[in-house]
Amino acid sequence: MTGLHIRALRSFALGIAIAATFVLVSIRPVDVQAKPGSDVVVRALEKITARTTDITIPIGESVLFKHIEITARACDKTPPEEPPEVKAFLEVNEQTPEGEIKPLFSGWMFASSPGLNGLEHAVYDVWVIDCKTSSGEASSGSL
Repeated sequence: MTGLHIRALRSFALGIAIAATFVLVSIRPVDVQAKPGSDVVVRALEKITARTTDITIPIGESVLFKHIEITARACDKTPPEEPPEVKAFLEVNEQTPEGEIKPLFSGWMFASSPGLNGLEHAVYDVWVIDCKTSSGEASSGSL
C-alpha cells in the first residue's frame, strides 16, 4: 500500500470511530420500570373492516382486541421542551382458533415512526398513540 492509501484508510477508521462515539453518547439507558398509574394508549386497526379502535392499557395489564392480546410493559413520553416522542414496550400475542397463544411482537414501539417497530400481521395493525397517567393527564417523564 502506498502512503496515500494508508492515510485514507486511517481517515476512514477515524471517521467510523467518531460516528460510533456519537451513537454511544446519544444512547440513554432504558428504564423499563413502570411509572405508577400510567397507561399506554394504542390504536388498533382491523384491516378487513378498516375500523380503528383506540385502546387504553394500564401498565402491566393485558387487553384483548378481537383475536390479539396486547400487554403494556412500559410507556414514556418526552418532556414538552424536547422533540415530541412517545414510546412504549408492548407484547402482542394472537389467540389461534385452536386455543394456542402465538407471539406476534415484543419490543418498543415509537409513535413518531410506527412503521419502524410495528406489529406485522395480515389482519391487524397496532401502534402507539400516547402515554397517560390514571388521572387522564399526559405523562412527561423521560427515559
